[in-house]
Amino acid sequence: MSDELKTMTEELRKRGYEVNDPWDVVSIFEEEIAKYAGSKYAVSVDNCTDALFLCLKYLKADKDVTLPKRTYMSVPSTVIAAGCKVKFEDIDWTGTYKLDPYPVVDGATRFTEGMYEKGTYHCLSFHMRKILPIGKGGMILTDDEDARDWFILARYSGRDITVPFNQMPEPKVLGWNMYMTPEQAAKGLRLFYETPDFNKDMASSSDYPDISNYSVYKNGEK
Repeated sequence: MSDELKTMTEELRKRGYEVNDPWDVVSIFEEEIAKYAGSKYAVSVDNCTDALFLCLKYLKADKDVTLPKRTYMSVPSTVIAAGCKVKFEDIDWTGTYKLDPYPVVDGATRFTEGMYEKGTYHCLSFHMRKILPIGKGGMILTDDEDARDWFILARYSGRDITVPFNQMPEPKVLGWNMYMTPEQAAKGLRLFYETPDFNKDMASSSDYPDISNYSVYKNGEK
């Protein structure tokens, strides 16, 4: 157990949380972010790009996805990897935008109290250059309990993280290696407790190049 994880475990106990296992720190981080954001649930993952991917897979997305032509390159890549084609449009945005027609929000450049967009699967980024700079990490905000349960399994190879590997039953869903570690969650909590309630969006469409003509994205090429 890292020093930061030990220190945060002690702090959480002082705050009234019961911490019996390092994975409890991950769950508490999720609870804190959900309360802050205004969603019922928050599911941690290893980055925002994978959060978007999991949302599209949960929704069984197969339609063309419309994106702003000025955004980060990982977004069209993950749309294509999820099995969809990309359509670019000249869309002005700040902080967040949707992966139209799906209720999936790329919220990588927004982190502020009450940020959750109701009725969506709202994805956050904790990259080192973001407002909550863990270094790597992300979350999915949602009010959908069924989706929350699916994300929890899918992010961890389809298995229940509380069951020892040698006692693991057959996975209920296909899964990927996209979970957040307790060490990342401990750092995230430390930074979160130091973060203001309200923060300005850190980027908008004007901060990104036009990627709509990049040949690798045309016609949904894989």
